Amino acid sequence: MSPIGWDRKDLLAIADLSPAEIQLVLDTADSFREIAERPIKKVPTLRGRTVVNLFFEPSTRTRSSFEIAEKRLSADSINFSSSSSGLVKGESLVDTARNLEAMAPDMIVIRHADPGVPRMLAERIAAAVINAGDGAHEHPTQALLDAYTIRAAKGRIEGLKVAIVGDIQHSRVVRSNIYLLTKMGASVTVAGPRTMMPAEIGKLGVRVEDNLEDAIRGADVVMMLRIQLERQSRSLFPSEREYFMLFGLTRERLKAAKRGAIILHPGPMNRGIEIASEVADGPYSVILDQVANGVAIRMAVLYLLSGVHREIA
Repeated sequence: MSPIGWDRKDLLAIADLSPAEIQLVLDTADSFREIAERPIKKVPTLRGRTVVNLFFEPSTRTRSSFEIAEKRLSADSINFSSSSSGLVKGESLVDTARNLEAMAPDMIVIRHADPGVPRMLAERIAAAVINAGDGAHEHPTQALLDAYTIRAAKGRIEGLKVAIVGDIQHSRVVRSNIYLLTKMGASVTVAGPRTMMPAEIGKLGVRVEDNLEDAIRGADVVMMLRIQLERQSRSLFPSEREYFMLFGLTRERLKAAKRGAIILHPGPMNRGIEIASEVADGPYSVILDQVANGVAIRMAVLYLLSGVHREIA
């Protein structure tokens, strides 16, 4: 292992990480968080390093967060999308990646609709690969920033009760969060319509409910998920109005949670469907904190995967 406990080439899944590695990422993010408060929000940490952002799915928060993190670390960023790559001309993904690697990037950040694509690339190229979301599989940096936000608000993760509500079936965010939160000692309950609940989700060590109030009763943390219509081949609920009536988080329903419970949402939010505006904008919402913390977490991940800590150890 490296002197600080990190020697991974890639960040592909929370399932791969040990609790100590998760703790290291969160602690490393602490050292980068204050950069956002400086008049000049830049440090020379990754000067001379090149990062390729390869996004094959739409993204606002994740992509811009990675780009800001790269710029604040003084890395050189190159941005590609599926519409501007050789893939539209029939080139294979592996050939695209190999051509990019021929330009000697140090890291590739990739989002793709197919599960396993980041791991496949990582096995074939020398550059470090960061999974920015692969299908309904995992979204590791989102889970890390969620954990960082929870720890900042509550002072710990171990022993907390966390409820995750919404489209469990199609969410890569929920899988990464389940792996991370259970590894770090939190108890997790998931809830949503039965049509959006994987049959064997309980095997991941979570409690399963099909009633929102039962799920959030006594919870320290409530995380609401977006309904991912783009991943559904057919409608899995009668109407958006009925979904909100059963699973939308309102101020009244929030009373079932523990006093002072915090509200998270990975975005984008569908107001009036999965969450009421009065809750999303309320005093216990840390949704904008998640966005801010995403930059610090991604700076930490880029730093650790760059190997800079080994060079200066």
